Amino acid sequence: MKIIIAGAGDVGFHLAKLLSYESQDIYLVDLNVEKLEYASNHIDVITKKGDATSIKLLKEIHIDKADIFLAVTESQNTNFTLAVLAKKLGAKKTIARVSNHEFTVNSEIDFAELGIDSMISPGELAADEIKMLLNQSAFNDTIEFENGALNILGSTLDYNSPLINLTVQEARERFSDIEFITIAIKPINSSETIIPRGNTIYKAKNQIYFSAPKESLKKLYKLMGKMPFDVKDVMILGAGKIGVKAARNLCDNRFNVKLIEIEKERAKEVAEKLPNALIIWGDGRIVELLDEENLSEMDAFVAVTGNSETNIMSCLIAKSKGVKKTIALVENMDYINISQTIGIDTLINKKLLAANAILKYVRKGDVLKLANLHNVDAEVLEFRVKENSLVTKNLIRDINLTKKAVFGGVIRNGVALMTFGDFQILAGDKAVVFCLPEAINKVEKLFN
Repeated sequence: MKIIIAGAGDVGFHLAKLLSYESQDIYLVDLNVEKLEYASNHIDVITKKGDATSIKLLKEIHIDKADIFLAVTESQNTNFTLAVLAKKLGAKKTIARVSNHEFTVNSEIDFAELGIDSMISPGELAADEIKMLLNQSAFNDTIEFENGALNILGSTLDYNSPLINLTVQEARERFSDIEFITIAIKPINSSETIIPRGNTIYKAKNQIYFSAPKESLKKLYKLMGKMPFDVKDVMILGAGKIGVKAARNLCDNRFNVKLIEIEKERAKEVAEKLPNALIIWGDGRIVELLDEENLSEMDAFVAVTGNSETNIMSCLIAKSKGVKKTIALVENMDYINISQTIGIDTLINKKLLAANAILKYVRKGDVLKLANLHNVDAEVLEFRVKENSLVTKNLIRDINLTKKAVFGGVIRNGVALMTFGDFQILAGDKAVVFCLPEAINKVEKLFN
């Protein structure tokens, strides 16, 4: 598969990095020589310096042979132009990164007619992620499939968890009344992601990722050593696009929202847009202001200003005041893996979310959904199982699945089923698989 990526920033580089594991024919185009040199030194891609809007350049890299063209520069207008040009010059599929979420929900305009097959809005993805994280309050990572019928949930193991020092096999036997699969373990202060086996041992403060049906969610709190709590009162710092979108989402779901904005005119403007939220004009970096606005009485604190360090520090202040759930938006993708280490529940990165959303269109097989867990360099894929695909030929225990991947369950006729050893996957099922980047090729072959 030939894939051309226009833009070697965080989104473009992350996409190229993940795709490079799979021996794809990848071209990375950018005007910035330093970014291209860094990419060529770290990942297996072909780099091309130049303006991607140049028709001559696009023809030089044989755009007409491209299976997918990804326009992911920092400029929305450039991405629009690139996608249209690429389609007119013969690219089979074009995807554009946009900043205005209105384009992704507007049904009046058929963008495919213009040459843009799909659009991704990082800000909208981040706002939706915030809502989902607050709905599963005790977990710091959550992915829903089929409107919550099947869930991937992540959290650290507290010291009072009954799982501590048990093996995965012992836990399944002791808690046989709870349906769950442990799909990944991230040891504390480690960059390694473990795909657990029967003899893998649970340790305190490790980050554990479970797959479970809706009916098991409340019981999982007990296994994690946590108490469930409801999030009702939420304070948001920053009234940019993400902050406003998140506030609107939460107000629509009957959360009580306080939104703090440092710029007076912006605060007035947002107050008119969000009549159901309380808009505060002030500097959210000042602890006295947060105290005056009863920060300690909030159930959750979400920091989405344009400054990563401000977001991190304000979340740490919220934690010190007893706020149970904190979420910080960060621009630097290298920060993502340190959230539990520094005491913040979840760090989110809109560029990473955008890259993950785009990858869904690149995957082979009938991929319904693709997501990444916040602290793990791996993918969670939902496949629609085709007739006669290899995955339907044997019981789970007899499928030659690499040790770097694990089945997380299937959804059959709207019902979530756990994929233990004696389970048979059928055509028409929606199968969820967790896999490390180097295992993706092998997993895709099972579903082709």
